[in-house]
Amino acid sequence: MSFGSSLLSHSHALWLLPNRTSTFKAASQVPDFLSADWFESRKKRPFGPRLDFSAEDAVHYQLQALEFNDQPRQDYGIEVMYRFAGFDPFERSTYFGPFFDLGQFERFRRIFHHSTYRVLLGHKERKIMSSLFVEENKYKQRVWIRGSRPEEEEIFQFTMVQRVGGCWDGYWLTESLLHDRDTFAGGLAY
Repeated sequence: MSFGSSLLSHSHALWLLPNRTSTFKAASQVPDFLSADWFESRKKRPFGPRLDFSAEDAVHYQLQALEFNDQPRQDYGIEVMYRFAGFDPFERSTYFGPFFDLGQFERFRRIFHHSTYRVLLGHKERKIMSSLFVEENKYKQRVWIRGSRPEEEEIFQFTMVQRVGGCWDGYWLTESLLHDRDTFAGGLAY
């Protein structure tokens, strides 16, 4: 028996006969239109960087997400921050100052719940202290934050970088979010 004849065994050859009716029902079951709520569902994409955001907008929207961190779900504001983060998840990052492996969202989230950065979560007030375009595509902003706990206030510095080339071309992403003092001198188990 040759190779070609073994492929056409009796059970496999039945579908080749012209008198045989097909039991296969194809695309007739698939609608050829979009659902009525398709446009609304497209608006519900996860919030993150947008091409039309300026550097100031990007910082504002990140701080707003952290102000309402647990809405619509727990740590949603931190998720937004992670989407704006401009680090490579496969390399150690200086996003928070020292080199950390932030590739997994859970590690990134834990740092925000550390005593130094938790002031950002659910904060009550914020003021821009200074803003500066260091270069054409690099922007820094210092922000004073009053937290939700008594006497909790800190100063943070956002460094935003506008990407050039690649799939993020033109987007403002967060290169670093630094606290004004040496926050991890005592170490941090993340």
